[in-house]
Amino acid sequence: MSVAPFLLLPPSEGKAEGGKGGKGRASFSKQLKMQRIEVVQALSFAVAHLEKDRLSALLGVRGPLLERALQATIDLPQAGAAKMPAWQRYNGVVWSNLDPASLADDARGRILVPSALYGLSSADDLIADYRLKMSVSLPELGKLSSFWRQSLTSILCEEFAGSTLVNLLPGEHAAAFDFEELETSCEVVHVRFLATDGKAAAGHGAKAVKGQLARAILSDGLEAIKDFRFEGWRVRRKAQELFVLAPRP
Repeated sequence: MSVAPFLLLPPSEGKAEGGKGGKGRASFSKQLKMQRIEVVQALSFAVAHLEKDRLSALLGVRGPLLERALQATIDLPQAGAAKMPAWQRYNGVVWSNLDPASLADDARGRILVPSALYGLSSADDLIADYRLKMSVSLPELGKLSSFWRQSLTSILCEEFAGSTLVNLLPGEHAAAFDFEELETSCEVVHVRFLATDGKAAAGHGAKAVKGQLARAILSDGLEAIKDFRFEGWRVRRKAQELFVLAPRP
């Protein structure tokens, strides 16, 4: 049986509120401590100085969600900011279809999540509520995917050398890694979601099947893809790529 793979899975825009204060698991905190501080400081500066319409564009929300995002940002520098495990915080379509609560601890521990705020976390790490995209640029730091790129690539090359990484990231988050460098240390399997016309698939269905496929790989390994089916979606492998094909109309 092959070695169990690790999954690179994106965070979700949808996030559960709440959490508890105190310390807990925080993978990569030593390696990324200073970068995380820089991001929080830059984001806090923006919240303190930008007008509300510009903040709405920066954070990608408006109305009640904007008020929640602003308060969450204000709370971030506080030592007792409310946190919960990433797998509980993220509750969008991908994560709800993954159903991480019912995964074995070992399987859930193999989920790696790149994010604009933390850089890289495991699904079990405690994280705060936040609203920030990898595609955003912050004062002094520039585009966050570029800001994080070398640090995140180095961590994976050093700590996961010889491992298999399944890349389920959209372009926004994939930009935070140098995959050419990464592939010198790890086996990387890239996953593409395709519509019937051959173009990239998007929308609720593509997100749902991403969560279902992630679950199958975590539970049963890459061998599971040959029998994978979900609402008409199917998978084909060619070398180091998995093509997830949408159902025909």
